[in-house]
Amino acid sequence: MRSTGAPLLLSLAVLTLAAAVPVPVAAASRCDRACLYGVLDAYLNALKAKDPALAPWAARAVTSENNVVLTAGDGLWGTVTGLGDYDLRFADTATGQVGFHGVVQETDTASPFALRLTVRHGRIVEAETIVARPQEAGVPFVTAAISANPVLNEIVPPALRSSRARMIELADGYFDTLQQNDGRLHTVFDDQCNRREDGYQTTNRNDGIIPLMKLGCADQFRLGWYRYDDRLRARRFEVVDEERGLVMAAGFIDHAGRLGEYTLTDGRVVQSTIFRHPHSYCLLETFKIRGGKIQQVEAVFTTVPYRMPSPWGHGPASR
Repeated sequence: MRSTGAPLLLSLAVLTLAAAVPVPVAAASRCDRACLYGVLDAYLNALKAKDPALAPWAARAVTSENNVVLTAGDGLWGTVTGLGDYDLRFADTATGQVGFHGVVQETDTASPFALRLTVRHGRIVEAETIVARPQEAGVPFVTAAISANPVLNEIVPPALRSSRARMIELADGYFDTLQQNDGRLHTVFDDQCNRREDGYQTTNRNDGIIPLMKLGCADQFRLGWYRYDDRLRARRFEVVDEERGLVMAAGFIDHAGRLGEYTLTDGRVVQSTIFRHPHSYCLLETFKIRGGKIQQVEAVFTTVPYRMPSPWGHGPASR
């Protein structure tokens, strides 16, 4: 007789998640920047104390770690031994969300991590975390030696700010550029754009793991190097802070693993040796936008099963 336990558990998980879908902000109690940062601090202090009861949870809050729904107190909550000094925070008062990038210590492992909280009436209804543990991330360059970046922390002058819709469009265009990587740009980059992935700068450096890292953001894409990235899937644009010029996106990078030899836009023929089997990353990625251009990218991602679905579904701007 076939067991029905797994479908029943899945149904319960779906119902729990559906119950916690955020209500329209107009129907919720507004939380300003100071309020959102206060909730974030309470969450981080509770995490450091390994005591979820210290955080202001809503009655049916949903939490996930590395794309898996967990009970508050499970996963990272049981292994954390400290938090690093890196603290990049930003707030979306229109949707009641707050984003964070930091470093977490777990006994002998230090990892970059990114966090998204949704707050209603001063309480957490959603907590989404991506931890890039070096043993699991699936890239050779994970580092927790992350210093504060003045570009990311800068308040954007009003004349150089972009609208919410335009910020999402630029971030989505970045993903389009990566997915289609044929040498064309579907977004706009600042000439000085840099990108950090799992704490490691992967642009404009001469000591990188691969020669591509010598190039800037736009020139890497113009080369067509990332042809092995087949899909940028389940995109969500969650936290948009127009004052800070920051937008946090979530999604997956899928690698079918079928691409072998391919030709760059400069005519060089190269071999795809990185992903030759089905593979996916889940990510939280934050874009700094100033003057209508992407100025900095801060990404945290880790390996998950190929084409793993998201427990968070698709937001209105996702695909």
